[in-house]
This record gives sequence, structure tokens and C-alpha cells, in this order.
Amino acid sequence: MTDFAGFSTTTLDFLRGLAAHNDKGWFDANKKAYKSGFTADAKAFVSALGEHMAEMAPDLHAEPRVNGSIFRINRDTRFSKDKTPYKTHMDLMFWLGEGRSRECAALFFRMGPDSLHVGGGLHMFDKPVLEAFRASVTGAGAAELDALVAGLDGYTLGAEDYKRVPRGYDAEHPHAHWLKHKSIHAGLTLDPLPEELTTDQAVEFVAGHFERLLPLTRWVSALVEGTKA
Repeated sequence: MTDFAGFSTTTLDFLRGLAAHNDKGWFDANKKAYKSGFTADAKAFVSALGEHMAEMAPDLHAEPRVNGSIFRINRDTRFSKDKTPYKTHMDLMFWLGEGRSRECAALFFRMGPDSLHVGGGLHMFDKPVLEAFRASVTGAGAAELDALVAGLDGYTLGAEDYKRVPRGYDAEHPHAHWLKHKSIHAGLTLDPLPEELTTDQAVEFVAGHFERLLPLTRWVSALVEGTKA
């Protein structure tokens, strides 16, 4: 099994420096720390976590490459008022199902120099998945989803997206609250950064959270995959 000794001081110092100097000049001057710290740590962690989760979730995709499980550090600023060029955190995803990874249900990891966020689910349903979701929660799927969310004590479910039940649905339906969502995901933010992440306990620590988030993520994945049939 791939060993991972923890995220390095080089990585965390790089993220702190980038937060203070988010510009191309600073980034270019610190590209060695980006490659030997940030990128190397991300690849090693993805490999180790994928192996750790393999028995429980053999269908979980853990690809140790940028644009695989590792998000690009460059920000897309085309439609944003914030024109800072770089993210000041490490974003990783481990997805279920086939097709484009960003359209699949996934387990998420976001590490900044001083905090960690772990999550699972999907942050935006496309139209076919949204329709399948609404059909499910107005039928037999609501009870299962209720139970899955109830089992995630300590994690926060994504907020309702609509103030009202969408037109065409019964506002008095016993599970109408689910109809106010256009995505399902849950997560937890840990601040300050857990000490385990800088030790050889990092993989086991994150995997423990992922194992709790996996049932909800699988429920969402089944919806997504069902629309591909």
C-alpha cells in the first residue's frame, strides 16, 4: 500500500504565501514549492487514499493527476468580479460512476493552510438528474434519503435552493422540503486544520469522514447513473 507521511510544511507554507501574494509574479517565483510540495503531496495523498478506500468502494475513482482527482490551482476568472488568478486551497475529488467526473457524485476534500472541508454528494443537478430526484423524493426515495441524512450527525446538509416548492408540485406533500433542493450534498468544515493531516494518520483520518459520507454520495450517484441508462 502507498504510504503517505502527511502534508508537508512546504505545501502549507506555499498556501499561506499564495493567500498573501495572489499574483503571477509570486507564483512563478515559488513554482518549485508548488511542484515539489503542493502537487507532489496531492498526488501522493490521492494514491494513498484511493488504495485505502478500495475495499469499501472499489468503484471510487482516485486519479492522482491534475484534472483527474486534483483540481487546477488556477481560478476561472472570466465571469467573476474576483480576478485573483489562483485558489488558495487544495481541491480534490473522488467520484463514483462513469462519464465526466464533474458531473458525477463525489467525495470532496478542500484543504487550506488553516482549515479542512470534507463533503460528499453533487453540488448541481442537471435537468435529467433533477427530474429523477424530484420523482424519487415524492415517492419511495424520500424515506431512504431522510434516513441517510439523519445518520450524518455533525455534518451540514446543503441549504435549500428555493424558497417555495417548484410550480407543478404539491406544496403540502409530506416530503415537500426536498423539492426545494436542486442538489444534495453534505459536509463538515474543521478549523483549525486537524493535526492529523500533517502526520501519517492523514489518510485514515480523511477516510473516516469519507466512509460516513459515502452512503449519501452513493444515493446521489444512483440517481445520476439512472439517467444514463
